[in-house]
Amino acid sequence: MSGSVLITGVAGFLGSHLADALLAGGSAVRGIDNLSGGYKDNVPDGVEFRDVDCRSISEYSDLLDGVDTVYHCAAAAYEGLSVFAPYHVDQHTCSATVAVLSASAQAGVRRFVHCSSMSRYGDGVPPFHEDMTPEPVTPYGIAKYAAELMVRSICGTHGMEFNIAVPHNIIGPRQRYDDPYRNVAAIMINRMLQGKQPVIYGDGSQVRCFSFVADVVSCLVALGEDPSVQGEVVNVGPDENPVTVLHLAETIAEALGMECDPVFVPARPLEVHHATCSSDKARRLLGYETRTSLRDGIADMVEWMRARGPRPFEYDIELEIVSAITPSTWTAKLI
Repeated sequence: MSGSVLITGVAGFLGSHLADALLAGGSAVRGIDNLSGGYKDNVPDGVEFRDVDCRSISEYSDLLDGVDTVYHCAAAAYEGLSVFAPYHVDQHTCSATVAVLSASAQAGVRRFVHCSSMSRYGDGVPPFHEDMTPEPVTPYGIAKYAAELMVRSICGTHGMEFNIAVPHNIIGPRQRYDDPYRNVAAIMINRMLQGKQPVIYGDGSQVRCFSFVADVVSCLVALGEDPSVQGEVVNVGPDENPVTVLHLAETIAEALGMECDPVFVPARPLEVHHATCSSDKARRLLGYETRTSLRDGIADMVEWMRARGPRPFEYDIELEIVSAITPSTWTAKLI
């Protein structure tokens, strides 16, 4: 496909890989990012990039001139942290989405592709299907679902096509790994590259499926380009071979040639124990296929992070609520 697209969060993990795919397909790619959750060197060559916050519409509205499709990947994707920093997460998740929607509608954008989160399903009965009524439990999940409702309302009112992707637990190179609040696989690898053991909240029996980024990107491209897919919510990622968080740690240790002796700490409030999705709709509408195994995906992450070198963790988001249930890993900076 040729034409102009804009990606929010283009310096982030998912947004930068999406930019690569769209550039390879012949699109002219513009992107914005405030660099709070990504790395500047993630931005691919060929992207017209601007360092700006999604909420600062006047500072990027000109980039939307002539844009056909907006991919909204930017968010403060902090489910666990949102319990203790709800204002920050809401501002950079729901409010940021509304700002990008407003700017896109004003510019006459044809299609808006919104990246939501599996946290929309809350503590439902897995595997989660798209026709389930969302019942989010964390401030992040609530903000993500509220953003979805804004997408439906604003796009429906102002004539924009839309699709909503629901990625879950994406892994791969370029993921920010010096962030102590999110990206469990990246945190574990960064610690183990420093000779430390992985930290596990609770007993490690939480069940997840991990999605390799390339498998997710192909679905996002289709959600932006396929004229027959409109107004859909689609889970994006594997539903095969769910694993526990403890198994994830063991897989990382194996890739690094280390023994696995995790540091177990108390469970975090509101963490869903079993969170896996059905991918049937993605297979039917988007031709989704899981091409990368967990072991291979972890190996790619390890190779990329080892080449860049381990980094100290940056506690750069203020905890708004500190109490007896706030994880000591954050209050005492133990990660």
